[in-house]
Amino acid sequence: MFKQKNYLALGAVILVVLVLLSLPTRVTSRLKLAVGSWFLPLFGLAGAAQQIPADLASSVLPRRELLKQIDTLRTENQQLKSQAIQNAAVLRENNKLHTLLGWQQTQPWKLKLADVVMRDPANWWFTVQIDLGSRDGIRENLPVITESGLIGRISSVSLTRSQVVLIGDPNCRVSATVENGARDNGIVIAADPLDNSRVNLTYLASGANLKPGQNVLTSGLGGIFPKGIPIGQIVDARSVEFGLYTEARVKLNANLGSLEQVWVLFP
Repeated sequence: MFKQKNYLALGAVILVVLVLLSLPTRVTSRLKLAVGSWFLPLFGLAGAAQQIPADLASSVLPRRELLKQIDTLRTENQQLKSQAIQNAAVLRENNKLHTLLGWQQTQPWKLKLADVVMRDPANWWFTVQIDLGSRDGIRENLPVITESGLIGRISSVSLTRSQVVLIGDPNCRVSATVENGARDNGIVIAADPLDNSRVNLTYLASGANLKPGQNVLTSGLGGIFPKGIPIGQIVDARSVEFGLYTEARVKLNANLGSLEQVWVLFP
């Protein structure tokens, strides 16, 4: 049975071959083209399958090279982050300087900007050094302010630097006026040595009408500080020496603990 089927199949193949051989040349060519179009996609797929491993082999890098590229990318990323931080700091500094210069133009005094470069570690709260000196026209007793208010005066001068004694130090007494109806006058002196945000305004009249929030300004008396520089605001008041005079605590406008840039005031 099995052999009979094989004979029939062989006979069919021989018959097909004979038919093909007897066909005209034009018909045979068309038949070959049609059969080739059936099998061409299979040949292309087989070629692509053979090319894929070669492409993968050429695109895969050694592990050492990959690690080197990762390290390079990490370094570049850190550099970009550092540059972004620096650019942000420069932008903040420029904005701050722009604000300070705009404030300077609204003031009635001649001012020169200085950077705080050092604090005295033995007297941290009450003296600082600035980067202006005698070559910049700085001299002793010139007032020093910020956009918030008075901070002190020049106490000593070298060629390139100057020392500023801050308000609240015993060596920096200031004649001041309370902005009220009576225009009460007093002297700003040191308060708590551990609190650089407050000073005392003393030797006020015994009946001075002081209220919290009233502004305290320089009075212009004494010959060092011109009139009208803001100092701070009244916190509270009390009678001293059995009512002989009044003393008030004043909260300073300027933050003496975070001074970075200050203005030296010229007459």
